[in-house]
Amino acid sequence: MAETLPTTDLRSFWPSFRRNPIGVVGLAMLLLAVLIALAAPVVAPYDPTNPGRVTIDDIYAKPSGAHLLGTDDAGRDVLSSFIYGARVSLIVGFFASFISVAIGGVIGIVAGFYGGRVENFLMRFTDIMLVIPDLPLAVVIVALTKPNLWNIIFVIGILGWTGTARLVRAQTLSVKSRKFVLRAQAVGAGNPYIIRRHIFPLVLPLIVVNTVLVISLAILNESTLSFLGLGDPTTLSWGQMLNFAFTRGAMSAGAWWALVAPGFGIVWVVLACTLLGHGLGNVLNPRLESHHLAVGEGMVIR
Repeated sequence: MAETLPTTDLRSFWPSFRRNPIGVVGLAMLLLAVLIALAAPVVAPYDPTNPGRVTIDDIYAKPSGAHLLGTDDAGRDVLSSFIYGARVSLIVGFFASFISVAIGGVIGIVAGFYGGRVENFLMRFTDIMLVIPDLPLAVVIVALTKPNLWNIIFVIGILGWTGTARLVRAQTLSVKSRKFVLRAQAVGAGNPYIIRRHIFPLVLPLIVVNTVLVISLAILNESTLSFLGLGDPTTLSWGQMLNFAFTRGAMSAGAWWALVAPGFGIVWVVLACTLLGHGLGNVLNPRLESHHLAVGEGMVIR
């Protein structure tokens, strides 16, 4: 059994996406943040883990030629801390979103495709998780466990899948009712084959769009946990920079630069993911509908 699918979707994706200015701006902003994080040892003027000899004049020093964004309470260069902090924030965002989307995608596809008691059980479990506030539960779990980077990623990942599950389930129900799926079932195709060859490829665009949005939520959650003092003490993230600034007198010292830099980084990445997700949605959603129709009309059963 085989199916003939349109071959122009991937080839025409970039020309279509390029005509969407919002998505292009979001992609450029996100790529800039990723490139800066990857090149941190090269572009950062100082090593924030080794500030060297610090004097009283180096504490909350104003922006200058030597320190473009000033220094923090430990005399470290804020710009260097900001660049290195991007690494941790993006790592948490990407890995936690991967966990969330993987869990939500599997639950949504299984519930939408099999239906019946399986769907009822999975969706009721999803509803229960939806009514539990994510942040307080994450605070409790992280506080009870050792607050390290991978624990934080895992906690954010396992608490952020509910929205994905509901979206994927709705899309799976729509795809499952298409004629090409009914024809595949009629000729005896197994459920794993149908899910792999028919359901998942047409649900994937929605998963991609949702993944970009989940990245921004994961970064916000990590920043919140770090700001509350539950971040990994051995790593430096934007949320931890905000925590240090608030708890160590940056406001009273008038050191606005210690607050603006990490706050700007968080807003930059979240805005980038939001714009990119909006752009991808505009490009992929119409393509998804036309893909449905083309597959339904052009599928060949052998």
